Amino acid sequence: MVRKLHLDPTRVREEIAIAAARMIAQDGLDYATAKRKAARQVVGETRVSGDWLPDNDHIEEEIREYQSLFQGDTQPAVLRRLREIALDWMQRLTPFNPYLTGAVLGGTAGEHSDIHLQAFCDNPKEVAIYLLNQNVQYDVSETRHFAGRGYVETLSFLWRPAAQGRDAQPFGIHVALYGTDDLRGAVRADARGRLARASAEAVQALLDESDAASSTN
Repeated sequence: MVRKLHLDPTRVREEIAIAAARMIAQDGLDYATAKRKAARQVVGETRVSGDWLPDNDHIEEEIREYQSLFQGDTQPAVLRRLREIALDWMQRLTPFNPYLTGAVLGGTAGEHSDIHLQAFCDNPKEVAIYLLNQNVQYDVSETRHFAGRGYVETLSFLWRPAAQGRDAQPFGIHVALYGTDDLRGAVRADARGRLARASAEAVQALLDESDAASSTN
């Protein structure tokens, strides 16, 4: 049974969103885990109903605010590096129609963030063969289909750019495997004008925009 709280639900949502955003920005927690821990932090062990919890858009706003206030000197460079590595792998995976998604695309990625790619091809197993031929050791898991149609196989691996040396921190990369038919139809922007995924050309454009912004500052 959900206990009724003598609290302002709007204020509770706000506090949970702020706490969850801090956990994501500092520790790299996923949204669901951060939201659950933040709710416990704000209201204790008391269970709250779903309508007391902030949605992911609300938490994302707070992440951007947190990064602006406390990580403004470091997060933009980290984000750029992640996008550069994502683009490098997208170019490697060109035959499989790769797209970038997640926080690296959205702009809230930090030092604990992984790179999430989607590949679209007639035979997704060819992606696995390509990685094996490149001596990339990967783990296999499942990711929920972006359209909610079950799950798709996902290949995950750690990547350390050769130029950084063996002691450098590796980056986590996840490649969700889709059939070519999943790519049909235009990608529609959400209510805020954001796209769910971006091509290599779009990622390059984001990097060019950051270069232009840096040169004017």
